[in-house]
Amino acid sequence: MILMNSTQVSHFTLDAYFDVGLLKYVIFLIIMTFYICIIVANVLLIVVICVNRSLHEPMYLFLCSLFVNELCGSTGLFPFLLVQILSDIHTVSAPLCFLQVFSVYTYGNVQFYNLAIMSYDRYLAICHPLHYNTRMTCTKAAMFIALTWFFPILHVVIMISLSASLQLCGNIINKVYCDNFPIVKLACSDTTVNNVYGLVYTCTVIVALIILMFYSYIKILRVCFSGSKQTRQKAVSTCTPHLVSLFNFSFGAFFEIIQSRFDMSGVPSMLRIILSLYLITFPPLFNPLIYGLNLTKIRIICKSLLFGKV
Repeated sequence: MILMNSTQVSHFTLDAYFDVGLLKYVIFLIIMTFYICIIVANVLLIVVICVNRSLHEPMYLFLCSLFVNELCGSTGLFPFLLVQILSDIHTVSAPLCFLQVFSVYTYGNVQFYNLAIMSYDRYLAICHPLHYNTRMTCTKAAMFIALTWFFPILHVVIMISLSASLQLCGNIINKVYCDNFPIVKLACSDTTVNNVYGLVYTCTVIVALIILMFYSYIKILRVCFSGSKQTRQKAVSTCTPHLVSLFNFSFGAFFEIIQSRFDMSGVPSMLRIILSLYLITFPPLFNPLIYGLNLTKIRIICKSLLFGKV
């Protein structure tokens, strides 16, 4: 094979697509429906939170950040996916490919940071209710939100910079969208720096966020078991949607990690594609429904907007 510098790779070929005949138009309509539903649901809740002053509280500000991130992540994937479904040649230019990597990885990292901060917010609200308003003000919440965007973006920029500097021996990515790890696997040059950076980031930042979430929910469970019935009801009503959202996201992230690191050729191609899209499809689709239906304030305002004043 010819050794190529990454700047000389003008395009990447997405090899996971296969000919489904006229069924591609049905798939196009399904994906389009998903995307429209994601936009409508997330925009609706963002507007509800921004317009209603009664929702200008830390918990709802974190939710607003979550929904904005889901819009950004979905927009980084779905328009590209819709074009590729109808195309006969599944290629993407190198700059656009790295832009999509930036969008998808920023979405995943911001989502994880956001869920971790939300678990800490619920810990303060349930375990320290008397001090909550002083420990978690709107100003502090805005600072946390800024950090949940700044650090993931910084991490992804460094990661892409390291990947873009690699010398590549090929340009075929066995996925339906651009992903960083398959690009790194195409490298002919030494990838030690990339691997060490990824390992250090995972072992420090990601592990720290996981510890924060475990600590928060262990403390919440202790309060639930030892507290009053009213405390348990408050914990269940506010923590259930967050836990569902966390498990939903974790399932998608877990499969993405497994698929990137291990040989999944034994898994049917269509199932592999569906599960690889799970992370950026189902959390943005179901999170607005989960929070909209479970959080009373949001549910009441949404009902009044959609069906008129009760």
